[in-house]
Amino acid sequence: MSLAVRLLGTSASRPTIERNVASLAIVREGETVLFDCGEGTQRQMMRYGVSFGLEDIFFTHFHADHVIGVIGLMRTMALQGRTERLRLWGPRGGARMLKRAEEFGMDRVTFPVEIIELEPGATVSRKDYAIVPFAVDHRGARALGYALVEEDRKGRFNPELARALGVPEGPSWGELHRGRAVTLADGRVIEPSVLVGAPRAGRKVVVTGDTRPCRATVEAARDADLLVHEATFGDEEGARAVETGHSTAREAATVAAEAGVRSLVLMHFSARYSRDATELGREAREVFEATLVGKDGMEIQVPYRETAT
Repeated sequence: MSLAVRLLGTSASRPTIERNVASLAIVREGETVLFDCGEGTQRQMMRYGVSFGLEDIFFTHFHADHVIGVIGLMRTMALQGRTERLRLWGPRGGARMLKRAEEFGMDRVTFPVEIIELEPGATVSRKDYAIVPFAVDHRGARALGYALVEEDRKGRFNPELARALGVPEGPSWGELHRGRAVTLADGRVIEPSVLVGAPRAGRKVVVTGDTRPCRATVEAARDADLLVHEATFGDEEGARAVETGHSTAREAATVAAEAGVRSLVLMHFSARYSRDATELGREAREVFEATLVGKDGMEIQVPYRETAT
């Protein structure tokens, strides 16, 4: 089952020639979920082939560079004749902001819009996965990060052993794989544990939004397959990062290392690094080697973590 992250905007505060402002899409088996929607996000979606047929947009917080693009996106959806609902999720206080966005510049909305305020830990359940919000630390703003957490997968079924034991192919194999014992024609009872391995972990992708490095991110990202962490500044602007409630690339890497993630992607770069963020990558890799420097349009495939059965 495919799972990919598409970076739509990797600039902080304002767009540049090279980078749009904050947004990314997670596409899981054809289902698209959008996180943040900065100015110009809809054009980035068109440019990089991200479907407008999404149902959910999750906002990390409501600073303009993370939310203002939803006005144009909803207007385009309305002009296209959309009738399916759109759900807008975000931290407490978002209903007032998003209701204004829904009404701005549109004669009418052709589709229902649901606005849901979230508290940290208020799990949003979906089929086979959940999105879990957690509190982050962004200069006093009500801000959330999000973890997309898949359920465990069934263990691997051993067809060779099943044949050797005389279990006929067909419904019996399915019953065993679903965890139910079967009785053979000769009276033998075959337990699932004989033919099915241990459950295998699903995948976890964590998106921080804007934040200082914080304990909540470390815990939410524990053993994650991918952490997408803001890295607004380099080492030389460490004091500025503290002042504005952001992180340096090295601080993001420290979070990744402490959480034990498989891979780190940096985004949300100050305009001073827009053309060349190589130095940010170098600083981060001194702490955490498996670091990618994000750029607009980058797609990161998230494979399953193979384990022994």
